[in-house]
Amino acid sequence: MTQSFDYPSIAKMIDHSLLNPSLTTRELEDGIALAVRYNVASVCILPYYLARCAQLLAGTTVNASTTIGFPHGGHTTAVKLAEARQALNDGGRELDVVINIGKARSGDWQYVRDELSALAVNIHANGAKIKVIFENAYLDDAAKIRLCGICGEIGVDWVKTSTGYAPSGATLPDLELMRKHSPARVQIKAAGGIRDLDALLAVRELGVSRVGATRTASMLEECRNRLGLDPIAQSTASPVQAGY
Repeated sequence: MTQSFDYPSIAKMIDHSLLNPSLTTRELEDGIALAVRYNVASVCILPYYLARCAQLLAGTTVNASTTIGFPHGGHTTAVKLAEARQALNDGGRELDVVINIGKARSGDWQYVRDELSALAVNIHANGAKIKVIFENAYLDDAAKIRLCGICGEIGVDWVKTSTGYAPSGATLPDLELMRKHSPARVQIKAAGGIRDLDALLAVRELGVSRVGATRTASMLEECRNRLGLDPIAQSTASPVQAGY
């Protein structure tokens, strides 16, 4: 594995996840502050707290993001579109959308395509980006490949392995498959199971540009240690390690 990396490029791979439904207001605020200290790519937060998150991230280089149809994907298209509109109004810059898993497993690709296309058009029209969550644990390779094709055709920004709530998360074979069958302009996000720097570097080698993570602080402190950089000053609050 190539070990050539720098701190900014690794930090900007991380979407710091604050999606555990039991997180308190204090834990959400501490998590946002942690993301700012480490200068990650984004905070992916529970939808009801997105507006406050965007307010706290204003003036930083960390994006506010949230989820749509999370975690099961079974919302109607109309509800997902309403969620997206609310998220955009609340300052969301990147929206992680769960596909209708049952429709994909049923082979109803027109439904899947129509829903994702409507969401992508709406999100892009508002200057934001869309990440499409496949939830690979429930899909065979043929379905994953079909989804990569659909997402490439409608121009999504990322395809993403999982929510973190299924029986398994990101796997190296799935990431290789998704990179192989997605157009170069579509980026790949790994979520679920990226818990240390070596795991992050392994998926980076496969062409992954983002990871969903809860162990942000420990991964990035390890990165800084290996690079001979000083640790980031820690808050007096307890680190948030809950999420997906």
